[in-house]
Amino acid sequence: MILEMKVPSPGESIKEVEIATWLVKDGDYVEKDQAIAEVDSDKATLELPAEVSGIITLKAEEGDAVAVGAVVCLIDTSAAKPDGGAPAKEEAKAVEAPNAEVKAAPVAEKTYATQAPSPAARKILDEKNIEPSDIVGTGKGGRITKDDAVNAVPSMGTPTGGNRASERIKLSMLRRKVAERLVAAKNETAMLTTFNEVNMTPINIIRNQYKDEFKAKHNGLGLGYMSFFTKAVTRALELYPDVNSMMDGDYKVAYDFADISIAVSGPKGLMVPVVRNAENLTFRGIEAEIKRLALRARDGQITVDDMTGGTFTITNGGVFGSMLSTPIINPPQSGILGMHNIIERPIAVNGKVEIHPMMYVALSYDHRIIDGRESVGFLVAVKEALENPAELLMGGNVKKALEL
Repeated sequence: MILEMKVPSPGESIKEVEIATWLVKDGDYVEKDQAIAEVDSDKATLELPAEVSGIITLKAEEGDAVAVGAVVCLIDTSAAKPDGGAPAKEEAKAVEAPNAEVKAAPVAEKTYATQAPSPAARKILDEKNIEPSDIVGTGKGGRITKDDAVNAVPSMGTPTGGNRASERIKLSMLRRKVAERLVAAKNETAMLTTFNEVNMTPINIIRNQYKDEFKAKHNGLGLGYMSFFTKAVTRALELYPDVNSMMDGDYKVAYDFADISIAVSGPKGLMVPVVRNAENLTFRGIEAEIKRLALRARDGQITVDDMTGGTFTITNGGVFGSMLSTPIINPPQSGILGMHNIIERPIAVNGKVEIHPMMYVALSYDHRIIDGRESVGFLVAVKEALENPAELLMGGNVKKALEL
């Protein structure tokens, strides 16, 4: 029986996918549920499992765009599974008899005259620091003459020297969609960015004091910066709800919940999975959910549902060493917060100069729907919460907030 395998629908809005990689070869025997291909949609990369066991015949090439529901391969379920005992015919041909005599390839005899300079030519070449192999002799048998040496010019290199190879690689469907959305965000929104700086000393004090206890209590879960920033963002979104809204034609869509998109780097590029109802999560809940989504992105298991929606985005360029940037809005959202690296800098504290770990933060926002008062106020609210986390994010009880 021949089974036609068709492309399943990764999501309601997806009409086609692209064959990113075949994980098997034409004519291979595949087991049921074995991953046979990776397919890219405009939102995620998904594995395509074999529906049955049998010999596979591929009907699409890597890089092909195929419609949802189209046949991409055939599986012959009546074919027997190879035992793997006998070597393939191609391999058998390569096996030599034990006593077979191997004949060496003839070696061209090199004579004295072959590109050898005359004594006079050798002296001139040595003075010019030129190797005989760098010039072609015009004498008998290719011998380098005195005139050849006199006329030889030392090689100084040319602009075209060295490796100048190039490679044309088609972008994945996911990467093309990301590029399209970023250009749309620049062209279709009135994007503006406001900046501030945060003294990270209060957060560092809490993390240094409780991170080991937090990790031991919560099965190895780390107490990172993202939970503090997520809590600070959800608090600021409650204070400035316009930042937690988006444009829909002539209407503003406002949300009374905070689904926070967290930008993470995956093997296929930038992924933005969503932490749902982050306003209701504890520090432990946020850290656990971010870890779960990051692992799924790293292992290529992220799904369309994981990245659908989101009312606000946080991106952390600081993990790559970025000191300052203007993040691009993740449409159709209206705001994105950019975190950056932490650097010890001198700042004025109560009239004195002190050294503190400082981070620049940036808020890019859609000025069509968010005014300057809301955008600046939002970022100041984030700064205030991060610089006083015990009171503003933990209700004055750090251990209770960390569930210790």
